[in-house]
Amino acid sequence: MAGAIADPVRREILLLLRDQPLTAGQVAGRFPISRPAISRHLRVLRDAGLVRDTADGRRRVYTLVAGPLDELAGWIGRLTRPSGWQHRFDALETEVHRTRRERLTSPTTHSPTTHSPTTHSPTTHSPTTHSPTTHSPTTHSPTTHSPTTHEEKSA
Repeated sequence: MAGAIADPVRREILLLLRDQPLTAGQVAGRFPISRPAISRHLRVLRDAGLVRDTADGRRRVYTLVAGPLDELAGWIGRLTRPSGWQHRFDALETEVHRTRRERLTSPTTHSPTTHSPTTHSPTTHSPTTHSPTTHSPTTHSPTTHSPTTHEEKSA
């Protein structure tokens, strides 16, 4: 059956027959290929059990048989469904994200606001502890003078 639906013309024929039964001439009229070529495509589809043909006078009427396609769709669904390992990896990823979130919201987490200001705060330094190269003698405030401004002055 996979060989029967491998050809794009045959797949298009199946789509045409999905909506309504058609005669071989009606199918052939929708393609830019010869009627004998369409007849061969219809025969391949019939032999694969994907279409059924009935005689209507001198014409053959083709109807879609969807059962084999349903079986194929189920198999493809199992093939493309995530493997057992994928489910395990997804669970691990979820656990890692949950653990990170818990660490960020846990009260034992040390954030910069929980440290004592005397050991880590840059504002506790007095202007006299800075070297003369980082501040000019007239400006003692760290917020009004930046090292880039000093470099621009010396340049």
